[in-house]
Amino acid sequence: QVQLVESGGGLVQAGGSLRLSCAVSGITFSIYGMDWYRQAPGKQRELVAGISKDGATFYVDSVKGRFTISRDNAKMTLYLQMNSLKVEDTAVYYCRILTYWGKGTLVTVSS
Repeated sequence: QVQLVESGGGLVQAGGSLRLSCAVSGITFSIYGMDWYRQAPGKQRELVAGISKDGATFYVDSVKGRFTISRDNAKMTLYLQMNSLKVEDTAVYYCRILTYWGKGTLVTVSS
């Protein structure tokens, strides 16, 4: 059974930082790419960042230079380091591998 469990969300002031984690089990983690998505209130879920099995990364323009996606294959964990957070980064953040999703972790950025 594939499970993805996000953690690390919380309340932070604008300009602050958070590090999200996504612990994966039940699948051969190292051979797949993974993504972080987010869904803000009243908006559609959007892709934020992705990382291939080889470590190649992708970022949506709005987070480039502020967010860093990484992975630890030995720990079967995906990370998202978020710096210089903005109010508009407020959302529930989800990790995804293939068709499997976590339940999300809420990030709230206050002004």
